Amino acid sequence: MTTSLILDDVTKRYGDGPAVLDDLSRTFEPGTLTLLVGPNGAGKTTLLRLLSVLAYPTTGTVRYGDLNIHDRPYRYLRQVGIVHAGTQLPEHLTAVELLEWILRSRNQWTDDASARIDALLDHLQLDERRTNLIGTYSSGMTQKTQVAAGLVAEPNVLLMDEPLRSLDTATVDATVDRIEHFVAGGGLAVIASHLTEALHPLADDTFSLGPDSEADSAS
Repeated sequence: MTTSLILDDVTKRYGDGPAVLDDLSRTFEPGTLTLLVGPNGAGKTTLLRLLSVLAYPTTGTVRYGDLNIHDRPYRYLRQVGIVHAGTQLPEHLTAVELLEWILRSRNQWTDDASARIDALLDHLQLDERRTNLIGTYSSGMTQKTQVAAGLVAEPNVLLMDEPLRSLDTATVDATVDRIEHFVAGGGLAVIASHLTEALHPLADDTFSLGPDSEADSAS
């Protein structure tokens, strides 16, 4: 895992409105966690959507190494785990079935995949209802499933928008532990969360967004 994720003079605006992100340049390095900070509406979710290829920059480019991620999204996204706030999970699947589908769709199914899925769900404390339909889950269980979906394929890049929302204290701790393990193994993580007290001790950098913020603040 030695590839950086790079913003080159990225601006994003919707229609004729003001720029949500204005001329951003930044390099996110492997083996680091960058915490996005700023008030509501500062552009944290917009930036994560750009990095997830769910939105395109108005000007500028986003590169993963030498690869323009918006020109070759499939090659890039195979290496990315994504947790986005408000994502609708397929209600007709169970948590186990969803994670199986993710691995099979990436051609990453192996002989030990079922055991790895069970271990991940155990760690995130998704109880015996993991074999019930997602449509029957509470908000907390749904969030646990989203986190598991972002981690199950052992990605090189992890993009998370409010990953700790609706989680109980024990699951927050378990999720933070997983993120710490991911970064320690060389993974590149970019995360936005209102629960900064849980993630800030792990953060190698903070990236401040918003009209009154310095885009290159680091800690």
